[in-house]
Amino acid sequence: MTRFQRKCISLSAAVGLLFFGAGRATAQGDREDNQFRDAEHKDMKLVGFNDLQNRSTYQPTLHKQVVHGQVRYIIYAGHHTLAQPGDGLAPPGTPALPSFNPLTGNNDENGTAIVDVTDVRHPKQLVHLPVSNGTGGGSQMVRVCDGIGANVGKVFMLRSYASSAHEIWDVTDPSNPKDVRTVRNGNPVIGAQTGTPGAMAGTHKSWWECDTGIAYIVGRRGNDTANGWRVGNHIFIFDLSSPAKPVFLRDWALDGQQPGGVIPPHFTLVPSIHGPISTGPDAATNPIAETGATLDRVYFAYGTGSNGVMQIVDRSKLLPPPFGTGVQCGSATSTLDPPSCATADFKTAELGRWIMNPDNGAHTNFPLGRMTVQDFVTDTGNDVGAVRDIVFVTSEATANFCANQVRHLTHTVDVTAEGKPQSIGTFQVPAASGEFCDRGGRFGPHATNEEFGPPFYQKLVFVSEFNAGVRAVDVRDPYNPKQAAFFIPAMTAATDLRCGPFKGNPNNVCVQSIQTNNVATDDRGFIYIVDRADTGMHILRLTGKAAEIVELRDDD
Repeated sequence: MTRFQRKCISLSAAVGLLFFGAGRATAQGDREDNQFRDAEHKDMKLVGFNDLQNRSTYQPTLHKQVVHGQVRYIIYAGHHTLAQPGDGLAPPGTPALPSFNPLTGNNDENGTAIVDVTDVRHPKQLVHLPVSNGTGGGSQMVRVCDGIGANVGKVFMLRSYASSAHEIWDVTDPSNPKDVRTVRNGNPVIGAQTGTPGAMAGTHKSWWECDTGIAYIVGRRGNDTANGWRVGNHIFIFDLSSPAKPVFLRDWALDGQQPGGVIPPHFTLVPSIHGPISTGPDAATNPIAETGATLDRVYFAYGTGSNGVMQIVDRSKLLPPPFGTGVQCGSATSTLDPPSCATADFKTAELGRWIMNPDNGAHTNFPLGRMTVQDFVTDTGNDVGAVRDIVFVTSEATANFCANQVRHLTHTVDVTAEGKPQSIGTFQVPAASGEFCDRGGRFGPHATNEEFGPPFYQKLVFVSEFNAGVRAVDVRDPYNPKQAAFFIPAMTAATDLRCGPFKGNPNNVCVQSIQTNNVATDDRGFIYIVDRADTGMHILRLTGKAAEIVELRDDD
């Protein structure tokens, strides 16, 4: 009998009670000699760990920057709002989740962790930058860019401020972030302090083009409903090339969400945006140009976990002059400010869309660009049609214990004919392979890494799978994506509970559960995963045959 079978028996017998699963450790310890030995893995190993003050973490963003004359690798990790144990569903009396910041001696609302990972074996948290809004804070979205133009030599961080604003910090010295456009100094990029006039009604995962300064910011104004927008977030496009002087360019959404829009055929509502990824301008100065990605495109992901749409947009037709030929409309304050975005063009820039099964959504659209499918190159030298343009699309699983949820998948989508995208392959982790539906918490895909370039691009994509950890997916043959490696972290004493009905019993069962949330990678070949259930950040390295795929040495 496996430990997961024993857990299921215990859960069935203890509905409504707390169950602390096997392998729960009592303290942070040596990676080899204590709780980390309970990690499950194949061709991927743990090389470093930081507990991130045991705060629920959404997104790690890796930035390579010069700090005091030295090249450093810095992780900027966005935290969820400080919540009650078990997402607020734990039984009364369960100890509160930690909010103590040992770097300052204060209890902080959640915000952004800044961690130096130059030495991956000994990552050092430099700062926890809280969002002090009085309601738990939170800063899920974090993007970091080097300054351009008059700001060369500086580094800036764009982050969400709870669900009410987006702001910019100067992180040239990551140990000492400085206000640029922030809520606390009264001039965020967009939004306002929680609960005050001008506050946003939602924020989420944005994208920032570091070479141009164009930012695709996700959210919803507090007045958008009154101004005719349908439900959900949409995109605010800004020119942030001078971070201290943001310039609002326009709103963008799937056509039909904007004021006066018409719901698309076969939909009962217009899917709202989760997040975009841009490949930047079609220019020699574009750092993505050498990777094989299709340039001058923005891939918008709508629907998140249901009613998904992967939309391909011509960047030059989306952006107004001088960046493109699109329209400028509205303002950061109101979409109806003249010229109104209610009458703007939400159609011309779209090149194509892939409409998904309504049970799945588009959480992340990661463009893999033009790839040669080796099996299409025959021994006679006929390579007609061998180069295909591919996007990797994930749907987000959202239910604990797999309750009342259709299985979520990841897809490889052929967008060579951009007007007619087609799914050509799927990848999933079989639930039975680790009895994942019985482990508690969410099981299934969430997001991918989003880094272009070596050593992983067009070879391996890393997919976070909540309680199934992180999976390295071999995409060299996009028609047959397959697992190359995996790592499931061990739980620690700090791992939070996840609660839900179990096997048809309507009462909540609460268990500790790893919830690997998001992934980042770097050019040295390290993989960074963060945990939604407060466990921390794990730094990983490929080994064995997986390392051979990207020609990494297995001796670190």
